[in-house]
Amino acid sequence: MLVQIPQIFALATTLLAFSSVVFGNPVSKRSVGKRSIEVRDGVSHTIFEHESTGASIDFVTNSGVCETTPGVNQYSGYFSVGQNMSMWFWFFEARHHPHSAPLALWVNGGPGCSSMIGLFQENGPCTFNGNPNATDPSLNPHSWNEYANMLYVDQPIGTGFSYGTDTVNSTVFAAPFVWTLLQAFFAQFPQYKSRDFGLFTESYGGHYGPEFADYIQQQNDAIDGGDLDAEEINLVALGINNGWYDATIQEREYISFSVNNSHYPLINSTVANAYMANYTKFCLPALKNCTSTTDDTADCQAARLACSTVDNSFAAYYPTNYDYYDITQSDTANFPPDTYGKYLRRPDIVKKIGARANYSSCSDAVGNLFGNFADDMRSFLPTLSRVVQSGISVLIWAGDADSVCDWFGGYASVNAIDYSSSDAFRDTPVENFTVGGVVKGTYKTADNLSWLRVFNSGHEVPAWEPELSLQVFKQTMKGEAISPT
Repeated sequence: MLVQIPQIFALATTLLAFSSVVFGNPVSKRSVGKRSIEVRDGVSHTIFEHESTGASIDFVTNSGVCETTPGVNQYSGYFSVGQNMSMWFWFFEARHHPHSAPLALWVNGGPGCSSMIGLFQENGPCTFNGNPNATDPSLNPHSWNEYANMLYVDQPIGTGFSYGTDTVNSTVFAAPFVWTLLQAFFAQFPQYKSRDFGLFTESYGGHYGPEFADYIQQQNDAIDGGDLDAEEINLVALGINNGWYDATIQEREYISFSVNNSHYPLINSTVANAYMANYTKFCLPALKNCTSTTDDTADCQAARLACSTVDNSFAAYYPTNYDYYDITQSDTANFPPDTYGKYLRRPDIVKKIGARANYSSCSDAVGNLFGNFADDMRSFLPTLSRVVQSGISVLIWAGDADSVCDWFGGYASVNAIDYSSSDAFRDTPVENFTVGGVVKGTYKTADNLSWLRVFNSGHEVPAWEPELSLQVFKQTMKGEAISPT
């Protein structure tokens, strides 16, 4: 059963109301609550409790973990986004001009995978990528908080450090909770209201990104129309790398990638032809019946069964000694290293950052809820098209060594986006993309939509190409088409 949206609206409105107690704005009867500092195990937590709803904010200021650049503030802890729903966030101010820098949200995919993956392995202030055997991470000189204030969130509930009752079983269901968290964030940190806001994600973010951005824009419309009393979010950018957008396209293109990618064939042409014939006969017809992102019908479950049956029947033809997330690595390779997971399970680190749950990088329980709804079979290309049509800056990019959400599928998906410059985008040839004069990939743009293929990069592009990633992040956040340097 889908979320009762009015209840989420009510909670967000309540959060805004009780923020008036925190920040000294006029107090209404419904904002009765208390603000306190609680010391737990020698660590100070800022807490606000709202009496009528039980909603709360609980966070630690300047833990000294990860971001150690002098003068750069950080906050980590929990926002309540529903009854018994504590969503983990970790926020880092920009290293330069935080009082005027834009704000960006990073969300990992899965579904059910923690955004601490992005923080520690990809674009956060610290990393183990250079030294996987280190006890503590090193500062990342290409962290995205070099340019923007960065917010990392574990969602849905049950993901990473987030804990409580997990009722989210679909992308559409997840969106209101993320919006509610942002409302609570602006209530606690009002200095970031009205900043340019960007949403960046990867992998299952091909579902999350379009839906979350579209939901934010719907809420903004409701606010503008006087139908909703909440904080408008100034969404200016959406970026998705190695995303899962549309099963109809990407199931097909995975076969093409498997035999025609630029690194080495994973299967031979005979197997690929048989695979494609089975996709066309069994998987494609079932996918054509799965047309809704919300209805809980049997059509999408049937599509998931049909496509997985085809995929599984050909899995034995693939090599067994390669890394799915980077086919240039063996299956025993460890880049980016998973050292951060052990680090986040250290009791001293858990205490310092204010976490209250045992950390896991990905949650099978969350993934199973989405799987039972067959959410992965549902296309979010129409939703992505609406977001591009709205005029915000959109970057679709992919590392070309990833086979999980391969660049063939990403490229075919971006060429299928429907907007005013669709024909121009499809007709535009790709050109070399350079960073400091060095060719790193190929790209093309048309108006507010950009595509980028990154050479020799795996699933988590910022881990392989941190300088390039910071460059395109800055350009997209500025509302510019990406461009070589």
